[in-house]
Parts: sequence; C-alpha cells; structure tokens
Amino acid sequence: MPAIDKSDISGAQLVVQRLLGRCILRLQQYEQLLKSMLALQKFSGTPETLPMALDNRKAEISGRTMGTLVGRLMAEYVMKEGCEFPDEASDRPRDSSFFAFQAQLNLPDEDHAALQTDLRELVTLRNTLVHHFIEEHDLQTVDGCLQAQDALSASYAKIDRQFQQLRTLAAGMAEGRQAFAEFAQSAQFRELVVNGIAPDGQIHWPMAGIVSALRQACRELSIGGWVNLETAVRWISEHQPEQTPKKYGCTRWRHVIHESGLFELRRFTHNGQFGAWLRERVSSTS
Repeated sequence: MPAIDKSDISGAQLVVQRLLGRCILRLQQYEQLLKSMLALQKFSGTPETLPMALDNRKAEISGRTMGTLVGRLMAEYVMKEGCEFPDEASDRPRDSSFFAFQAQLNLPDEDHAALQTDLRELVTLRNTLVHHFIEEHDLQTVDGCLQAQDALSASYAKIDRQFQQLRTLAAGMAEGRQAFAEFAQSAQFRELVVNGIAPDGQIHWPMAGIVSALRQACRELSIGGWVNLETAVRWISEHQPEQTPKKYGCTRWRHVIHESGLFELRRFTHNGQFGAWLRERVSSTS
C-alpha cells in the first residue's frame, strides 16, 4: 500500500468536515423552521386559556425529533384533497368563547404522495449523516474523502431543495395567519367573540353576550336559585347597557330567554314576591 500523504489527507478531511457541517446546519435550519410552523399551525382555547395553550404547544413541539415533526406536518397540515378539518366541538366549553385556528394545505393525491416520499428520504438522509456517515465512508484515505465529498455535495443539494420547499409552505401558512389576524381585529370578529353574533347574522346563544349577562345576573342576584326577571333586567341595564334584546333580533327579554333555550322562566310567588322568575337550565348528562 502506498504511503499516505499526510498533508493531502488532512486537507481532504477538512473539506469533508466543512461539507458535513454545511449539511448539518441546513438540516437544523429545516428543523427550526418546521417547529415554528407546527407550533402556530393549530391552536385552540378560551380567551383565558389560549396564551397557555400556545406556550404548551410550542414546548411540546420543541422536543420532537425530525421524523416525528415531518410525520405531523403530513398528518396535520399537508393533507390530501377532500380532507376536512377535524371537529373539536367536544372540547369546547359550554359557557365561554372558544377560539380555534388551524391552517391546512390540500394537495392532489399524486403530489401528496410525492412530497411524503421526499420527506421520508430526507429523514433517512438526516439520520445517516448524523449517526452513520463515518461508518459508510473511509475518511482515512484521500479517495475515501473524495467520495465522501461527492456524497455530501449531493446530500446538501437534496436538503436545500427540501428547505426551499418548506419555506414556500411556511409562506403560505403565514399568509393564512395574517388573514386570521386581520379578521381578529375587525368589528365582525368582536361581535362574534363578545356577543356570539356571526358575520352571517347567526346567533350562537351559548356564547352570546346577552346570555353571559343573564348568567352573571343570576349569580349576583339569586334567591334560592331563582332571579326575578325584572330585577335581572334592571341589573343588566345598569352594568351592561349595550346588551339589549334588539341587538339579537328579539323584541323582549322573554323572547331572548325562549330563543336561547338556556334558562327556565316561570311565574310564581317566590320569597314573598309574585312575578316572572328565571334560572339557568341544568344540562343533563347521559
């Protein structure tokens, strides 16, 4: 065996190290971008729990491996055409506003399958570079180093191509979040969140502001579990004057109570006072 030229092998090894480092850095950039995308791709909660929900999702995403992250990207964001958002109605609280945001990209079956194959190959390539590269290449010879350099150049090209594609996906997701943010600042969104009135005029009674006012009046003024309707109306007029039946397309408070279906209303003598009394309905459980 010919003697090894120490200067040549040292230089060849340095090139391998530089090329390998370039691949690893690109992979880390890919993982960071993927984590930031998934952290904000889907979140939900009430006004009180939403900040914590976002922090919890970011923390949960940060500890995942690249293989797991890629799997979630394809399971939660990049979907086949025809796939719909999952229904999270069972997780929604009954008496509070609930926010849910989820970005989703639908691709034709062929494009979806091709992307999934590319990402699986990327994960395999990442694991090979990180865990098995020196097992597959003889870095003690100049020829082995040259072969390793060729492999690393090809690997970087594959990684960078996937990184650029992910940047395109991230830009699309960012546009969706921006559109949501603009809507969240609109009067229509405030009406939905505060008053339960959707942009199409439909009223979501469990989260309606007037229902919330009635519930609060019940908590403040309850006498043996019942509240006098006239007393409740006076209290709401004083504390939340913007909450009126007319705002919800109703003519009277009795109309609101009937339409919401969330309160009982009876006429009887209670605590020595005759009149209309109401209380919140107790939800039945099966």
